Amino acid sequence: GRVGLVSDAFHLTFGCGLLSFSLFAMAASRTKPDSTYTYGYKRLEVLAAFTNALFLLFMSFSLAVEALHSFMQDESEHKHYLIVSAVTNLLVNLLGVWFFRSYARVNIVYRKAEDMNHHSICLHVLADSVRSAGLILASWFLSLGIENAEVLCLGIVSVAVFMLVMPLFKATGNVLLQIAPGNVPPSAFIKCGRQITACEDVSEVSQARFWELVPGHAVGCLSIRVSQDKFQQTC
Repeated sequence: GRVGLVSDAFHLTFGCGLLSFSLFAMAASRTKPDSTYTYGYKRLEVLAAFTNALFLLFMSFSLAVEALHSFMQDESEHKHYLIVSAVTNLLVNLLGVWFFRSYARVNIVYRKAEDMNHHSICLHVLADSVRSAGLILASWFLSLGIENAEVLCLGIVSVAVFMLVMPLFKATGNVLLQIAPGNVPPSAFIKCGRQITACEDVSEVSQARFWELVPGHAVGCLSIRVSQDKFQQTC
């Protein structure tokens, strides 16, 4: 009958579902391209990383709302029945952080889609660890008689989670929005267009578009107008 425990249970269940989706994306991304998905399934890992980042941003917002609610209600007694759940959650998540310790950084260079997915999993378990540690710390502060300890700890955790996740959210969002490849300078695209225009019978190059399918894999397309005589000979 505890609302806090029910809320915590829903949070953890939803988080486990997202981590399961990340594991599914790891397996499905190895599937070869077919007639439907001609580019393959690599972007599943980018989508999984974006979904994880979106969930963590929502968690950051919910923690901020919870801190504001505690401050407005002037709750001086912490929910001690959540401590067992918080300690267990912290131990499990620290194990997950150890497995993905090579990705335990805020900003990393994504060289392939797997890097984004693995980083999102690491940030997920790391953010959960920070959240659990915040609950434990707030309970300890309250036992020492420090007022508004829960508000302070939840606020710090909310800001920390937001700062951890925002770089990943931007990186995955840019890939899904098909931003121009960041590892290729714009001058290279201009030079490519000039070289194609310089070819015989090519009169115009237009609608040049380049984007990042997944990290480390750039794709481009452009329209080429050839001379009419050459077109007739080709037909």
